[in-house]
This record gives sequence, C-alpha cells and structure tokens, in this order.
Amino acid sequence: MGQVVNILVVDDEERIRRLLKMYLEREGYQIEEAENGKEALEKALENNYDLILLDLMMPEKDGMEVCKELREKKATPIIMLTAKGEEANRVQGFEVGTDDYIVKPFSPREVVLRVKALLRRSSKAVYMQNDTNTKDVLVFPHITIDNDAHRVTADGTEVGLTPKEYELLYFLAKSPDKVYDREQLLKEVWHYEFFGDLRTVDTHVKRLREKLNKVSESAARMIVTVWGVGYKFEVVEE
Repeated sequence: MGQVVNILVVDDEERIRRLLKMYLEREGYQIEEAENGKEALEKALENNYDLILLDLMMPEKDGMEVCKELREKKATPIIMLTAKGEEANRVQGFEVGTDDYIVKPFSPREVVLRVKALLRRSSKAVYMQNDTNTKDVLVFPHITIDNDAHRVTADGTEVGLTPKEYELLYFLAKSPDKVYDREQLLKEVWHYEFFGDLRTVDTHVKRLREKLNKVSESAARMIVTVWGVGYKFEVVEE
C-alpha cells in the first residue's frame, strides 16, 4: 500500500481545526494540529509533512511569516486559508511561496479536493507505477524533469522544489526558447489573473535559479531573463 500522508492543520480556531481534521481523516490522511504560527513553524521544521494547511491571521506569527521562514529551509506544499477580500494578501502569499489559496468561509469538501490536487502535483505523494510505457520525461543536457514523479535532477542530483517552482520550470521547459512575459506566466502557472504586481514570477524564478545553482550552474543558466519581456528556458550546449 501507499505511504501514509501526513498533514499539518494550522488555525487559531479550534472549531475549524476539528472540522478539517474530521474531513481529512476520512480520506485516510494523518493529521497533526497547531494553534498558532510559532507552534506551526516549530512542527513544520521538525517533521516532514506532505502538506500544510495554514491560516493567514494568527497570533504569535501570521501565516505569511510562517510560510516565508519555512521556505528558507523546506519545500513543503502549503495551502493558505484566508478571509474574503484579502486580495493583496493573496499576491503577497504567492510571493513568499504559498502553493494554493482557500478563502473562508469554505466548504470542507472543497478543501479535500484542493488537498488531493496539490498532493498529486507535489513529488512526495505521487505513487509511481512501475515502468509505464509512455513516460512524461523532459531530458536536456544538465537537467532532467520527470513529470510523472514531479522530480527534477540537475547533473544527477535531485533538486527539492515547491510545487509552484516545479510547475514554473516544467512550463518553461516544455517550450524551449519560447519567451513568456510575466502576465502569461501568472496566468498559466498560477492560474491567476492579476494586473499590476508581477513580483510573484520574479521571486519564483530567483528561487528556482538559486536551488538549481546549488547543484549545477549550467542548469541554473538555462532559465534566461529576456530583458524588458520576460523569461525563457534555453538549452545550453556545452
């Protein structure tokens, strides 16, 4: 059987934690709880969760701070829970590395569907079938992207990416040398129509390059900035 999926539910309202726990346990997930940002960050750094449901407004540390600090160390998938009308927070959340958003009040069934979708996209909860005939793998000099397993290796070393960093890389790599502007990338990778603040894309490109650069400078150089336009994936032949 597949491995147990561990999820951390973080909210300062016990009622919401209990509701989410009940619905997620019905799906066979193992749930731990935290009631504030400080406790959430400690638990998230100590344990390897498959996913974190993280409330935005909390005492001690808010969800944004938790996400930002966690992203310095780990790529754990994060879904942020936010109150209605916090549009600016959504953009800021994507900047600090949130993978998805759910707006309160929410239906628990919607949460379950979003959790399942994000787990499918993140590498740890993908249950591979042995040798399917048609494997979705992009192979380039210095970098290989296995889309079946959501796994990236640069010069033979696996690179730990968040789901959004992975999706950004995969999207660019599917069309080498094609230049995308930031608006296109926000729409295609974040499925998010937002006019004005495009730093989300820049922040993720920067993080992606840094992670690749740690294992392969050649792989990092494949993500190219086209000044005044946007970004492209360029195959470097060396």
